[in-house]
Amino acid sequence: MLEGRVVIVTGAARGIGQAYAARFAGMGAKVVAADISPCDETLAAVKAAGGEGIGINLDVTDMRSVAAMAERTLAAFGRIDGLVNNAALYGALKGGKFEAIEEAQWDAAMAVNVKGIWNCCKAVVGPMRKAGAGSIVNIASLAATYGMPYALHYTTSKAAVIGLTRGLARELGRDNIRVNSVAPSAVATEGTREFFGAKHDKAIETVRDNQSIKRTLDPTDLVGTVAWLLSDMSAFVTGQTISVDGGTVLL
Repeated sequence: MLEGRVVIVTGAARGIGQAYAARFAGMGAKVVAADISPCDETLAAVKAAGGEGIGINLDVTDMRSVAAMAERTLAAFGRIDGLVNNAALYGALKGGKFEAIEEAQWDAAMAVNVKGIWNCCKAVVGPMRKAGAGSIVNIASLAATYGMPYALHYTTSKAAVIGLTRGLARELGRDNIRVNSVAPSAVATEGTREFFGAKHDKAIETVRDNQSIKRTLDPTDLVGTVAWLLSDMSAFVTGQTISVDGGTVLL
């Protein structure tokens, strides 16, 4: 499905990002695993899947770091076909009533979850235009499509991702660059456990009870949808937000 494609995955050091990188490699993609944390484990998974990849240290809030990521990708592989904007602040955020959220936490969520995507899109759009095509997949969240309370910084940032996706899709369609987003429910990852803390089991149970499919979302459940959006099989799909939430929000 992704044979020969060069795909950048941000936030690839663990969790969902690591799952994307490994599975895309198995589909034939050349993977760029980018994260502020080391991606050694992810690159090992890419190699185990029979793929080729490089790891890049990345701070999505710093445009110089993001530009360097794009330059290193071009130096290694000569092109950029896909970008998965997966990097986000989640586990490190502290939930609570909206008026009690610290300003620094609000600003950090917006800097990583919104500005970070903006930065990464700016860095790859030039090479994609030159190639005459490209696909950007932004990771939104059920938090935005459902309206998760007691985490307004995270919920608002992910709603902004959906708005960014729609507006950018209209801008870039003439360049044959597609922009879509995916909105997953709570995923069985370290970040989810960190975010909910002692309330994790109860929170996951509540999410699961609101789903039509009564099980917790696994990172591998997202891979097919994102890979489809990166591939030519979705060549006429842009500006969309696809819910991968077990039938929670039914549009």
